[in-house]
Amino acid sequence: MPLAIETALEIREEPNAKLAIETRAATGRIPWAGPFIVILARPLLMIASQGLVALILAGMHRPDPWHAAGYWWTVYGTLVDIGCLAAMFWFTKREGIRLRDLLGPVHLRFGKDIFLGLGYFLLVFPLFLLGGVVFHKLFYPASRVDPGAYLFQPHAMPLWAVIYSLSLWWIIWSPTEEATYQAFALPRIRAITGRTWVAFVAVGFIWAFQHSLLPCVLDWRYIAFRTLAFAPGAFALMAIYWRTRRLAPLIVAHWPMDIAGALMMTVLPNLK
Repeated sequence: MPLAIETALEIREEPNAKLAIETRAATGRIPWAGPFIVILARPLLMIASQGLVALILAGMHRPDPWHAAGYWWTVYGTLVDIGCLAAMFWFTKREGIRLRDLLGPVHLRFGKDIFLGLGYFLLVFPLFLLGGVVFHKLFYPASRVDPGAYLFQPHAMPLWAVIYSLSLWWIIWSPTEEATYQAFALPRIRAITGRTWVAFVAVGFIWAFQHSLLPCVLDWRYIAFRTLAFAPGAFALMAIYWRTRRLAPLIVAHWPMDIAGALMMTVLPNLK
C-alpha cells in the first residue's frame, strides 16, 4: 500500500492519534489557544461553581458560606464537567472530529482495560501518597497542622447529595478530567508548540493545580502544598498516556481515587 494512502487511512481511523493531530495543526484546524482555553477553563469553572454555591448558601443565611460551599464539590463538580465537555465538543467539531474520538479504542474483552487500569492505579496511587507526605513536611515543617483537616470536619449533606457523589459524580468526573488534560490538551499543545516538554509542563502543573481547588481554600500555602503534592501522580499518568495513547485504562485507574475522594467528603467525616 502506498505510504500516502496508508497515512490517510491512519488519520481517518485514529483521528486522535499523533499523526492525525499534527496534520490538523499544520493546516490550521487546531487553534493555538484552544487547548490552553480548555485546561484553564477547568480550574476557573471550579472557582466559579464554588462561588455559585456560596451565593446560594449566603442567601440561605448560612455562616461562612464560602467554606460551607467547599463541602459540595462532589456535586457542583458536574457543572465543571459540563463546561469542559461543551468546550471540547466545540473545538473537536472545528477540527472535524467527534468528541467520542478523544476516547480512542476501548478493549473490554476479557476485562483487558479494567485489569490494565487497576494495574495503573496500583502503580500511580503511591505517588500521590508520597507527594502528600513529602510536601506536607516541606510546607508544614515541625507542625501538627493537617492542611486538609477542615475538609473532614463533620458536615451534614442531604441524602440525595451523598448518593449522587457516590454514584454519578465520579462516573462523569474521571473520564472528563482524563479527556480534558490527556486526550485533548496534551497532544495538541505538543503539536502546536513542537515541544513535548512545554506540553508536559503546561498540562501537568495546571492539572495538579486544579486539585488545590477541590475545594478552593484562600490560603497560598495550602494551594502550593496541594498542587505540588498532586504533581508526581499527574505527571506519571501523563507519561503512561504519552506512551500508550490509550485513555480507557487511565479512566479506570482514576475511578478508585475519585470514589475515595467522594467517600472522604460525604461519609467519613460523619463517622467521627
